[in-house]
Amino acid sequence: MTARPAALPRAVLLAGATGLVGRALLPQLLNHPSVSRVHVLLRRAAPGIESHPKLELHNVDFAHLNRVPKVDDVYIALGTTIKVAGSQAAFRQVDHDFVLATARAAREAGARRIAIVSALGADSKSRVFYNRVKGEMEADVAVLGFEQVNFAQPSLLVGDRAALGQPERAGELWTMRLLRPVMGLVPRGVRPIDARDVAAALIAATLSGKPGMHHLDSARMQGAYQR
Repeated sequence: MTARPAALPRAVLLAGATGLVGRALLPQLLNHPSVSRVHVLLRRAAPGIESHPKLELHNVDFAHLNRVPKVDDVYIALGTTIKVAGSQAAFRQVDHDFVLATARAAREAGARRIAIVSALGADSKSRVFYNRVKGEMEADVAVLGFEQVNFAQPSLLVGDRAALGQPERAGELWTMRLLRPVMGLVPRGVRPIDARDVAAALIAATLSGKPGMHHLDSARMQGAYQR
């Protein structure tokens, strides 16, 4: 049976709007004709987010998130690094616990579709802590009862972190310098990807109406954003 696009217009929830992919998701959602309202969850004030007729901001404590607005779809781009978080436990709280809390609250508020920024190599059985946390997050979200679940698993994300007030990541800079001369030889699935492509691919997948769980790798997401 052919999947039908989700009924429109949609009210959506966005968590993680101040990060690289989140900042790419926000304008694309606000400007999408199929989206009627965008509720953004924020841990702290975000002066870089401009007002918009469709936009509603909510200051929340993700550690005690009990209720969110009634929405149709939820997009989660929460994430940090162990260096920024300060410890593995603090990293897990953001990349697993806060994501799961948002997903659970959104499901209870009526959301039927969810889109989450995960990571390449996410695996609940991985010996690599980062990949294991991402994999455990995916497994825990998958059983919440959403009719459609989309996990983006990008490789190295490309974007202007400085414009977001974030420090450039040394590992990302060095990787880009090493790969740039041979980029054409790098498989599309592991090639660095623009955060705007990840955002566009998640929106398209969510609005497609195709039920079930879907993993979007970099090869599938490359070029999704119409520049």
